[in-house]
Amino acid sequence: MSFRDETEDARNDLRRPFIHTGSWYRMGSRQSSMMGSSQIIKDNSISVLACVLIVALGPIQFGFTCGYSSPTQAEITKDLGLTVSESLMIAAIPNIIGWLCISFAKDTSFLYMGRLLEGFGVGIISYTVPVYIAEIAPQNMRGGLGSVNQLSVTIGIMLAYLLGLFVPWRILAVLGTLPCIVLIPGLFFIPESPRWLAKMGMTDDFETSLQVLRGFETDITVEVNEIKRSVASSTKRSSTVRFVDLKRRRYYFPLMVGIGLLVLQQLGGINGVLFYSSTIFESAGVTSSNAATFGVGAIQVVATAISTWLVDKAGRRLLLTISSVGMTISLVIVAAAFYLKGFVSPDSDMYSMLSILSVVGVVAMVVSFSLGMGPIPWLIMSEILPVNIKGLAGSIATLANWFFSWLITMTANLLLAWSSGATFTIYGVVCAFTVVFVTLWVPETKGKTLEELQALFR
Repeated sequence: MSFRDETEDARNDLRRPFIHTGSWYRMGSRQSSMMGSSQIIKDNSISVLACVLIVALGPIQFGFTCGYSSPTQAEITKDLGLTVSESLMIAAIPNIIGWLCISFAKDTSFLYMGRLLEGFGVGIISYTVPVYIAEIAPQNMRGGLGSVNQLSVTIGIMLAYLLGLFVPWRILAVLGTLPCIVLIPGLFFIPESPRWLAKMGMTDDFETSLQVLRGFETDITVEVNEIKRSVASSTKRSSTVRFVDLKRRRYYFPLMVGIGLLVLQQLGGINGVLFYSSTIFESAGVTSSNAATFGVGAIQVVATAISTWLVDKAGRRLLLTISSVGMTISLVIVAAAFYLKGFVSPDSDMYSMLSILSVVGVVAMVVSFSLGMGPIPWLIMSEILPVNIKGLAGSIATLANWFFSWLITMTANLLLAWSSGATFTIYGVVCAFTVVFVTLWVPETKGKTLEELQALFR
C-alpha cells in the first residue's frame, strides 16, 4: 500500500503538526474537528511559506547585529571612552544572547562578551536557516524562498540603521533581542526538515512532515521515492565521510563552489562598506551620514526583494554574473572618485561632484550585491552540498564565510584610513575575479531537485 493510500484510509490518525501549538500530535477524530483552520495548508505553498517566515526571524536578528555598529559606533566610543583600535576590534567580533551585555555595558569587557555571544547564535543561524529552507521548499519555489534568508538580513540591517537614528545605543541593544524572543516560540509551529528525518531513518515522520508541507491533498509519492533513493544511495556509499573522500569530485567540487562563493561574497568588501558606511559617507562629504546609511539600508532591502522575485525566473548564474559585474564597475567608480579628490581643492565644485559620485558608487555597489552576491551564495551552498557531508561541509563553508567577514571588518577601517581609493580598488579586483569564478565553475541550480543536483557531481 502506498503512503497516499495509507493517508486516505487513516485520515483521522494522521500525525499532523498542531498548527496552534506547533507540536506534533497523533490526532483522533475529536481533535481533528479542531483543525478546520488547517484547511488553508491544502494550498501547495502556504505551509512552507509560514515555516519560512518563522525561521526568517533568525536572519532579521543576524542583520540587526550586522547593522548595529554603523549608527552607534561614535556614541559608544564617546560614552565608554574607547580608543579607535578598541572600537574597531569590538565591531570586528562576530555578533543573540549578548544584546543585554551590550545594553548594560560598563566597560569594553561587556561589549566583547556581548559580541562574542551574539556571534555563536548568528553563526548557527547563518548556516541552519538557508539549509532548512532549501530542504522544505518545493522545487519551483526554492530560489525565491531561499532568498528570503538574505532579504531578512537586509531588513534587520535597515531596522538597526533606522532605530539608531532615534534611540540610544543601549536601548537599541535591548530592541535587538526582539526577533529571537519571537523566534523561539515560533519554532514550535513548524515541522522538521523531511530530508533530515529521512537521513535519520525516521520514515513515518519524514513522510508526514513532507505531506504537511506540500498540503494534505497533494500526491507526494514521487518526491518521497526520490528522497528515499538519494538517502539510500548516500548510506550505501558511506555513513562517515573521511577527509580522503573529499578528493572525489562528488564532494570536492560542490564544496569548492560553496566555499568559493561565500568567501568571495565577503572579500568583495560588503561588510566593510556596511559596517563603516557612516564613516565612508563622512569622508565623501555627506553631512547627515547616519540618514544616508539608512537610505542605503532601505535600497538594499528593495534590491534584495527584486532578487527574491527574479531568482526562480532568471536563474542563479545570470544574477550572480550581473551582480559581480555591477559591483566591479561600482567599485572602480568609487575608487576613481576618491583618487581624484586628492588632486582637487576641497572648496571646489569638482570636489563636491566627486563626493556625490563616490556616494552613488557605494549605493550602486550595495544594489548590485543585493541582486545576486548577497542572497545567492547561501542559496547555492544549501542546494549543492551532498546530504551525507552537508553538516561537515556546510560548517566549513560557514566558518570560511565568517572568518573572511571578520578579516574584512577588522581591516576595513585601517584600509580606509590608509587610502580609500586603494581600498575600493582591492575590493574591485576581487569582484572582477568573482565574475570569472561564476562563469567557469558555478552550476545553474534553477529547476532541479536537490537529488538531481547531487547527481550532477557524480
